[in-house]
Amino acid sequence: MAAPRCGALRVWVWGSGQGVGGLLCLVSKPFCTAAAASKPLDAQRLAERLRAQKQEQKAKKVRVLTNPVQRRVQELVRFTQQLQRVHPNVLAKALSRGIVHQDKDLVVINKPYGLPVHGGPGVQLCISDVLPILAKMLHGHKAEPLHLCHRLDKETTGVMVLAREKEVAHQVQELFRTRQVAKKYWAITVHVPVPSAGVVDIPIIEKEVPGQQQHHKVARVAVTQYQVLSSTVSSALLELQPVTGVKHQLRVHLSFGLDCPILGDHKYSDWSRLAPQKLSVGTLRKLGLPQSKARHIPLHLHARQLILPALGSRKEELSLVCRLPRYFAHSLSRLGLKLPSQEPNRDDKAGPLGAQ
Repeated sequence: MAAPRCGALRVWVWGSGQGVGGLLCLVSKPFCTAAAASKPLDAQRLAERLRAQKQEQKAKKVRVLTNPVQRRVQELVRFTQQLQRVHPNVLAKALSRGIVHQDKDLVVINKPYGLPVHGGPGVQLCISDVLPILAKMLHGHKAEPLHLCHRLDKETTGVMVLAREKEVAHQVQELFRTRQVAKKYWAITVHVPVPSAGVVDIPIIEKEVPGQQQHHKVARVAVTQYQVLSSTVSSALLELQPVTGVKHQLRVHLSFGLDCPILGDHKYSDWSRLAPQKLSVGTLRKLGLPQSKARHIPLHLHARQLILPALGSRKEELSLVCRLPRYFAHSLSRLGLKLPSQEPNRDDKAGPLGAQ
């Protein structure tokens, strides 16, 4: 007698169990013709299994998000990851809700945390990718793509200037290159600098990744002015004015020049190694976090203001100001730091990308 024929069976199963009504699943399982009639598929068991998995996932979320501070950190981590997965149209729409100024030449946005400006390894979506879409949303389907005038690091928030035409972008880029643009950043630091105001003038050198030979770049002049706006025993809110524009200049100067690393700077807080930032017991207590969770703290560096000189038909300088992201304002409150007078805590009118 011939052996039973075996293969793979694909069937659509309609689950009608409680809480799963209307669930349609494609199930693939091996079968033998001799045993098919004696082992029918159990739709009820499949529905119960899926229901149990959903309940388990909900239970995990509840366990992770019980502490309010940890919940904010977890939401920020999840939000940052989602930025890389949203549809370009969704990202462009969100950026449009964060516009702080626009005229016939410029569009100025409040750059959100965790969003890279340019593409690169591991980057699925960035600001430059959605500039054509954003231009069409703002100026119609025939609009030319917007142009980047400068850049901010992925972890830095705040003022970002875009130009409607390439010629205008080149003019603004030249203003940045010749140091005619006044830039003001706000940062929360782990320690308090002494003196409370001054200038850091320390050249910065970049080392290439060692290969067959060790390569070095020439040190570049780097100058940063700083001023303490508010302070406690162990932390401070600083206003920074970079005179030059060397990569990571503010982070390097604060950490290695003043011994006051920026809160959430996990790259430059330790001179000898790359590791999550270590915080004092008092700072951790204020933030409501154990040291093991400190790696989730975002970089607290915000491009607060840009002042552009007169350009083209505009005869007066243009002051562009962006409010703080929500996580920055929350950290100020927990650390006991105060904003300057008349400064709102955060941008309550911001859209999803501003609600950080």
